[in-house]
Amino acid sequence: MSDDAKTAPADRATGGPFDESEANPVRPYIDLGGIKVLPREGLNLRLEVEEQTKRIVAVGLDYAGSTLQVQPFAAPRSTGLWEETREQIRQQVRQQGGRVEEREGPLGPELLAEVPVVAGADGSGKRLARFVGVDGPRWFLRGVIGGAATGDIEAAAQVEDLFRSLVVVRGGSPMPPRDLIPLKMPATPGSA
Repeated sequence: MSDDAKTAPADRATGGPFDESEANPVRPYIDLGGIKVLPREGLNLRLEVEEQTKRIVAVGLDYAGSTLQVQPFAAPRSTGLWEETREQIRQQVRQQGGRVEEREGPLGPELLAEVPVVAGADGSGKRLARFVGVDGPRWFLRGVIGGAATGDIEAAAQVEDLFRSLVVVRGGSPMPPRDLIPLKMPATPGSA
């Protein structure tokens, strides 16, 4: 079954997204539990919380006129999740009446989706989103890119670079594949 092979940039271990074991230990990462983020100029960080459970379900990064929502998942050691996940996203987008196409992006296979939204003031009623994913060692990192980086080459390169600078901390505890690796609030000095 080559279908379930891991999908990642060939230089993932050196170019990112990184496993905790590959990250530079002296860099000043913001620790969000399952993900570490390197602060950079113009980067705004949001944590997305599930109403009922109050658990953090995603990290939102606003950067270069774009949004990048990331989620780290536990994955098997030998197989990847991105193939199967792309299929699920395809079905979801189609169910919402959207259009989706697969293309080969700088991070590997990605989906470009056009999703209908409740028409806002501009009345456009459509939102573009890029779904990217990278299979790492025992984890899978999924990203959803919105805003300028869905069409603008320069913004896209900046957001792809941001995605690749992330570190996934899988942790040693056993977790079923596809489980969200727990995320937490960052402990920043002065925020107590």
